[in-house]
Amino acid sequence: MAAIKRSASAHWSGTGKEGKGTITTQSGVLSNTPYSFSRRFGEEKGTNPEELIAAAHASCFTMALAFQLTGVGKPADSLDTSAVVSIEQVEGGFKISSSALTLKAKVPGLSKDEFMKLAETAKASCPVSKVLNAAITLDATLD
Repeated sequence: MAAIKRSASAHWSGTGKEGKGTITTQSGVLSNTPYSFSRRFGEEKGTNPEELIAAAHASCFTMALAFQLTGVGKPADSLDTSAVVSIEQVEGGFKISSSALTLKAKVPGLSKDEFMKLAETAKASCPVSKVLNAAITLDATLD
């Protein structure tokens, strides 16, 4: 399979703290979506890189788990995942230090042990997990 490429672009004007920017994705789902210091480190409405990474990680992991479950013939009734990405100040700047995944799943006929094994495999094999240089945790619940 050939490499699949996806793209996004960012525009910025002004200083780091008072400036403002926009993000646009190839698909157009984000189109000139605002981002700024106050959106990243405060509560102003808009997006920021960490929120986008959290969305990417939650969706990537969930899809990877769906493939794992399909592979063992146990498709999920539902998989609901949230990701909390943490950014910390370190010497020389900031670092994304962790991504905490929380999963609630309904998978008929699957044991808790098999579920946890498949969820851990999905966590490790999801492409976003592989690109993150951060601690990744998983709290998974099978109903």
